[in-house]
Amino acid sequence: MAKWTAFPYDAADYRFDAASLKKKWARLHAGDAEPLPKDDQVLAAWALFHAGEFQKATEAGLKAGGAGITAANKAQAIYANYLEKNEKTKLALFQEVAERAEAQAAADPKNANAWYLSAYALGRYSQGISVAKALTQGLGSKVKGALEMAVQLQPKHADAHIGLGTFHAEVIDKVGSLLGRTQGASKDAGLAAFKTALKLNPDSAIAMVEYANGLVMLEGDKKMKEAEKLYADAAAFNPADAMERLDVEMARAELED
Repeated sequence: MAKWTAFPYDAADYRFDAASLKKKWARLHAGDAEPLPKDDQVLAAWALFHAGEFQKATEAGLKAGGAGITAANKAQAIYANYLEKNEKTKLALFQEVAERAEAQAAADPKNANAWYLSAYALGRYSQGISVAKALTQGLGSKVKGALEMAVQLQPKHADAHIGLGTFHAEVIDKVGSLLGRTQGASKDAGLAAFKTALKLNPDSAIAMVEYANGLVMLEGDKKMKEAEKLYADAAAFNPADAMERLDVEMARAELED
């Protein structure tokens, strides 16, 4: 495994031992509703993830196996999305996550995060190759189906609701409402999904950012003021771990644009 780009911010506040991680678990996993692991090795992999040690978290999660695969997949997907600079490498990392998560979902079909992470990785991969191109490859229905399965298995999965909102917004933005309908995309469903996500996890900077993006894609410039308010709220947010710090920094960058 080539050396990954290091987390570029001070991670002192995001380092947890087993006891402090268990204590903060509900807050840290309000987005993905991942159950607290029983296995110490899996817990250790998650501690590396929350501290921004994404490469070590991926390696530790894969080594632990079982529920550790989820930690590995999330670490690799978040790293690829935020920190990998090389586009070709980024797409390859997403493909790897999608394949592993699909295999995990096949072996454990009731694992909501196996479905969610396969959708997340495929969704980000689709954005990388262009949404229109991804739709012609049938990836849109695959992403939507996996997100719906995650929500069906875990209705409180805020991140899967964000994913659904983004799916509807991206498809309509890229191919229009009429063609979007053939992909199962609708403006009302997209806006409802974002609102559900924020209701489930009001402390989510990424929910605010994606909702802001979605509002502009679905409603146009008339919602720019509302979108800017969401970016500002997300930018002012106090992150609880490395992933949230990356979300907050992204919101700050959006405000500067």
